[in-house]
Parts: sequence; C-alpha cells; structure tokens
Amino acid sequence: MRQFAVIGLGRFGSSVAKTLSEKGCQVLAIDIDEQHVQDFSELVAQSVCVDATDEKALKAIGIESVDVAVVSVGNNIEASILITLALKEIGIKEVIAKAVTEDQGKVLERVGADKVVFPERDMGIRIANALTSPKVSEHIDLSAGCSIIEIIAPKEFVGKSLKQLNLRINFGLNIVAIKTKDSSGKEVVDPTPEADYKIRENDNLMIVGPNENIEKLKKKE
Repeated sequence: MRQFAVIGLGRFGSSVAKTLSEKGCQVLAIDIDEQHVQDFSELVAQSVCVDATDEKALKAIGIESVDVAVVSVGNNIEASILITLALKEIGIKEVIAKAVTEDQGKVLERVGADKVVFPERDMGIRIANALTSPKVSEHIDLSAGCSIIEIIAPKEFVGKSLKQLNLRINFGLNIVAIKTKDSSGKEVVDPTPEADYKIRENDNLMIVGPNENIEKLKKKE
C-alpha cells in the first residue's frame, strides 16, 4: 500500500487527506496550524504540527517513508516552493503541488514538482461546462483536446443498442460506462456495457473522446 503525506490542511488539502484515508490509505497530515492538526488526529494515521518549509523538521517526522506528497498550502507560493524543494531533496518519489495561477504552476514544476494541480481553475471550468450544457453533469479534461463527460442520453439514443449507435464510428467517441436504475429504482453503474444494451430514458452515459466530438454530441436533443 502506498503511503501519502498531505501538507496544508485547508479545504483542498483536507479533502484530499480525508478521501485518501477513507479509501484505506496511510496518510500523514501536516499543517503549521495546531488546530487543523488536532481536527485530523482521528481521521488519518498520523497528523503532525510542523513547519514543512524546514527540511530537518520533515525528516524528523519520517516523511521520507511516504511515496507521494501533496503540497497544499493555500496561496503562499513561497512556502510551496520551499516545501517542494525540501521534499525532492529528501527523495520523495512523487510530489504533487497545488497552484492558483499558471505562472505559479510553471515555477513549481521547475523546482521539482512532478505534477501541478489547479483545483480552483478546474472547478470553475467544470461549473461553466455544466451551466452551458444542462444535460452534462460532469466534464473532466483528461489532456489537451480530450475529455470525459457524464451526459443524459439524447432522446434519439433511447431504445437503441450500443451496437446500433456505434458511437466510435458515428461520433469518434467511446462509452466507458452507463449509469442507470434497477427495478427498485436504485442507481447502478455498468462499467462494461454489452453491445446489445439498449439505452433507456434518463440513462447517464459516461463518454470519453476528443473535445470537438463531445461538443457535437452535446447538441443532440
């Protein structure tokens, strides 16, 4: 099992630490605010109050044993840089750093961050996509020019099988899962729908493919 350190227990860091812990992962939660640390004392394997910009302090709490470190110290770019540098010096294999702006992201990458995330920007994009496409409940950019979306099945799809629709040929898209309801009305997810599965009204289709093809699909009634 991989071990994780989450440095900075603000909204983003707290969410990451809590979710990892709920999934059974070993989490070392770190923050300079003692109250934040106390709040997490029973939620994660270990929570420590320490100044993470201090390399010696990080070594003292055994951070070198973690596989992945998430740096989430709010808008303090100077602290983010110093922590990222310290983690790489210690030898952490994977450092994921939170950034607010593209410029911050570039700096963090240059000082050693293996991956930079932009939670505020990404959430804004997801909300905007949902607002402009009411049928789309989720839109996640996977890479440049490619996304995965969750969309209510267009009316013209209802009653047709996946084989008949042949989204790969007709739209250049792939259905990776279908969210539907069973006979009791309970929501279920089929991660491997068969070709003869017939789309039902209000089925949610999880589709992956190029953004330009996804935009064409969104226009379907």
